[in-house]
Amino acid sequence: MKHIFTLLLLLVASTSFAQIKFQGSIKDSYGDPLEFANVIAINQESKVLESYAVTNDKGLYKLSLGKNITYKIQVSYIGYKTAEMEVSTKEEALSQDFTLVVDNTLDEVELVYEMPVTISGDTITYNADSFKNGTERKLGDVLKKLPGVEVNEDGEIEVEGKTVGKVMIDGKDFFDGDSKLATKNIPANAIDKVQVLKNYSNNSQLSGVTNNQDNIAINIKLKEGKKNFWFGTLTGGVGVADSDGLYVVQPKLFYYSPEKSINFIGDINNIGELALSRRDIRNFGGGFQQPSRQSGTNINLGNNDLGFRQLQNNQAKDINTKFAAGNFSYSPKSTLDLSGFAIFASSRIDLQENSSVFYTDRNLGIPDENTQSNTEQKSDLGLLKFSAKYKPNANNQLDYDIIGRISNEEQLNGTLSNVVGEIDQFEEATPFSINQNLNYYYTLDETNIFALSIQHLLQEEDPFYNALLANDPTNNDNGFDPDDMLPDEDPYDGTAQELGLDGSQLNYSVNQDKLVKTNQVDAKVDYWNILNKKSDINFTIGTIYSNQQFDSNIFQTLDNGVELDTDPAIPEVSDVNDVKYTFTDVYLGMHYRYKTGKFTISPGLSAHSYNVANDQFNTKTTDNFFRLLPDLNVRVQLKTSENLNLSYRMQTQFTDVNQFARSVVLNNYNSTFVGNPDLENSLSHNINLSYFSFNLFNYTNVFASLNYSKNIDAIRTQSIFQPASVIRSSEPFNSDFADETFTATGRFQRRFGKLQASIRGSFNYSKFNQFINNQLSVNENFTQTYAPSLRSNFREAPNFGITYNYSTSDNNQGDRTTKIITNRPSLEFDALIFKTFTFKTDYGYTRQTVGGNTNSFGLFNANLMYRKENDSKWEYELKATNILDVESNVNNNVGGFSVSTSEYFIQPRFLTFRAIYNL
Repeated sequence: MKHIFTLLLLLVASTSFAQIKFQGSIKDSYGDPLEFANVIAINQESKVLESYAVTNDKGLYKLSLGKNITYKIQVSYIGYKTAEMEVSTKEEALSQDFTLVVDNTLDEVELVYEMPVTISGDTITYNADSFKNGTERKLGDVLKKLPGVEVNEDGEIEVEGKTVGKVMIDGKDFFDGDSKLATKNIPANAIDKVQVLKNYSNNSQLSGVTNNQDNIAINIKLKEGKKNFWFGTLTGGVGVADSDGLYVVQPKLFYYSPEKSINFIGDINNIGELALSRRDIRNFGGGFQQPSRQSGTNINLGNNDLGFRQLQNNQAKDINTKFAAGNFSYSPKSTLDLSGFAIFASSRIDLQENSSVFYTDRNLGIPDENTQSNTEQKSDLGLLKFSAKYKPNANNQLDYDIIGRISNEEQLNGTLSNVVGEIDQFEEATPFSINQNLNYYYTLDETNIFALSIQHLLQEEDPFYNALLANDPTNNDNGFDPDDMLPDEDPYDGTAQELGLDGSQLNYSVNQDKLVKTNQVDAKVDYWNILNKKSDINFTIGTIYSNQQFDSNIFQTLDNGVELDTDPAIPEVSDVNDVKYTFTDVYLGMHYRYKTGKFTISPGLSAHSYNVANDQFNTKTTDNFFRLLPDLNVRVQLKTSENLNLSYRMQTQFTDVNQFARSVVLNNYNSTFVGNPDLENSLSHNINLSYFSFNLFNYTNVFASLNYSKNIDAIRTQSIFQPASVIRSSEPFNSDFADETFTATGRFQRRFGKLQASIRGSFNYSKFNQFINNQLSVNENFTQTYAPSLRSNFREAPNFGITYNYSTSDNNQGDRTTKIITNRPSLEFDALIFKTFTFKTDYGYTRQTVGGNTNSFGLFNANLMYRKENDSKWEYELKATNILDVESNVNNNVGGFSVSTSEYFIQPRFLTFRAIYNL
C-alpha cells in the first residue's frame, strides 16, 4: 500500500511542475472590476477546454496551463463583448489583463465551449461533460468529480455538509425523498448539466419569505437526444462463487418529455447488490415534512419495529434480493401536475456474527459476554405514493400527497452465550402506515400571503416476539429468588420468576404480542405580511393532536403446546398493557425578519398550550402546562457565495406511548422494561453556527459547523442487572442531570489543476447520565475523525482517488475507559484503455485497535468493461468482488451500557460476467 501512495505522490508532483499560472484582471471600460466573468483556455491542438476560471469580487482570475502549448483564451460576461486572444506558453508564468466593452448583440464571437461551473444566485450549475473522461457509468460517478458535491458511503448526495432531500430530472421529481436511487441508476451519458439548488422551496410564492437554508435539491438536465425517447440500460449476468451459481438482472428504463416522465428500476440478484437496503426503504420519507417542524415541539412516536439486525456496509453472509420501483409524472394541462412512485423490495438475508461485549463499571458485578449468533431474515416491503399539484394562477397553489407503506417481515435468530446459554428467538410483524399531506398557498397581493398545511398519519405496528431458553426443572427449589441465585440454577430462572413463568417445563418459551396504533394530525395556518423590501412578519396558528393505543400481552407456551398467561412477581405489575396516550399542542407563533446590509436577522417566539394524558388500569395521569419557546436565526451574506449562519432554538421534547406503559414489556430475552406513567417532557437548547464558501477564483470550497445542545429533564433509564448476569430490567425516569452534546464538523476542498485535495474532520463530545444497579453512571464520549483525500480528474490519463480515514473514540463508562483507534486508507483507480476498455478497482484496508488489541481486514474489488464506441448499444463487464476472499470483518461499537467487538461474516469472492444493452 505504501508503494502505491509513493507513486501517487510522484504523479501529483510531476503534474504540478508541468503547469504554469496564467493570471490577470478583467474590468469594464470604466475600470471597474467584473465579478463572475468567465475565462476559458482551449488547447488549440486538441480543441479541448483545458482550464477555466471565474473572477472574484476584485475582477481577478487565475488559470493553470500546460507548458509549451498554444491556447485560445476566451473572456465572457453577460452584456459585454467576448474577448479572445491566442497565447503560447513557455516555462514562465504569464499575466494578461482584459477590458470588456458593452455590446447587447453578443453576435460577433460564437461561444462554442460552455463554462464548467456557473453561479447564479442560489443555483450552481455544472456542465457535466467538462468533468467526464469516459469511465463514468452512473450519476454518482459524475457527482464525485464536481467541486462542492460529495457522494457519501451510503450513496446519498451531500452539499455543504447537508444531505440532498430532492432529486429532479428536467424539473420532475425522481423518487422524491431519497437520492441514492438517482446516484446508482441514472445513466451518466444522459446527463447534460447538474444544477444544485440551495435554499430550495417547493412553492415559489413562499421562496422569498421562508427560511429554506437547510433545503437543498438537485436538478439533472438531460441531453437533447435523451428527451422524448426511452433510454437506460438492460443488464443480465451470471457468475460463480465456490460451487454456487450467481445471477443478476437489472433493467433500468427512463422516458422524459415536457408532459410526462416514466422511470422503472428493477434488480434481481443473489450477489449482495442492494438497490435500497431495508433501512433505506423504512427511512424513505417521500418528501414529507411535518408542518410543526419549526414550532418548537418535538413529539416522538416511537419505534416498534422488529429488532432486525442491521447490515454492516450493506454486507452479510448471504443476500438474495428482488427489487422493483416505478416513478411517473404527468401534466395533462399547464395548471396540473400528477406524479407518484411504487416500490417493492424483497430480501432473504443470512447473518453470522461473533461478539464480545464488555459492560460498564466492573464493580457492579456484570460479567463480560461472548456470543455466537446466526440469523435468517425475510423482508417484503412496499411503498406507494401519489402526488397532485394544482396551480391555476400565480396566486394559488394546492398540493396533495399520500404515501402508504406495508411490510411483512420475519427474523429467526440462534444465539449461544457464555452467560445465558442457548437462545432461539423468532420475530414477525406486518405493520402498515398511511400518511397524507395537504398544502394550500394563496397570495392576496404583493404584501400578503397565506398558507395552510395539514398532515395526517395513520399507523399500526404489530410485532410478535418469542424466545426459547433451556430450563432444568429440578434445580428451582429456591423459588427463583433473583437475589439468591444458587450456583446450579439456570441463567434465566430469575427472569422467569419475575415474569411468572412455569418453572416445571423443560424449556422457557416466552411470547409477547404487541399492538401499537397511532393517529396523528399536524396542522397550521401561516400569514406573511411583507412590510417593505427589507422586512416581513409571519404569524402562525397551529395544532398537533396525537393519539396512541398500546396493547401488549406476555404468555408462555408450555412443552405440550398449551399457551399459559403469566403472572409477574413484580409488585403492581401485570403481564398485560392497555394504554391510551393522548397529546395535544395548540400554539401561536410569530417571526420577524429584517435585512440590513449583509445581515438577515430573524427572531421568533411561539406560545404553546400542552395537554398530555395517559390512561391505563382505570387511572388517568395528566400534564397540562403553558410554555414560551424562542428561536433566532442570523444570516451574514459575506459575499455572493460565502455566508455565515447562526441559529438558536428551544424545543419541548415529548416521548411516545411505550415509555408510559407500566406493565412489563419484553424488549429482548435479556431485557425487560416497565414504563413510568408519571414521565414529564424535557426541554432542549440547541445552538448552531455554520460557515460556507464556494470560491471559483481559487477553486476552494469550505464548510464548517459548530453545534451545541443541552437537554434538561431528559428521559433516561435506571437498570437493574441480575446477579452475575447480563439480563436486566429497566425503567425510565426524568433525569435531574442535563445531557450535553457538542459537535464540530468541517471540510476544506481545493483544486490544483486536474487534482482535487480535501480534508474532512469532525469532533463530537457527548455526556449523559443513567443509573445502573442503583448507582449513578456517567457516560462521556469523545470522538475525533479526520479524512484527507486526493482525487484526480484527467481527461486522458488514468484517474485515482485516495482517502485516509483516521478516528479515535475515547469512552468513559462508569469506571471502565475504552479507547478505539481506527485507521482506514482506501484507494480508487479507473482508466480508459484504447478508448474501448474501462478498468476500475477499489481497495480499502481497515485496522482497529481497542485496548492494545488490533484487528484488520482489507476488501479489494475490480471490474473491466468493454464498449467498442461511446455510443455502442452493447457493453460487456467482468466484475470481481472481495477478490482477497476475506471471510469476515471486525467492528467495534459503543452502547449505553457496554463496548463491543464483533466479527461479522460477509459473502465470499464473487466473479460475474454481465452483458449490458444501452437504449
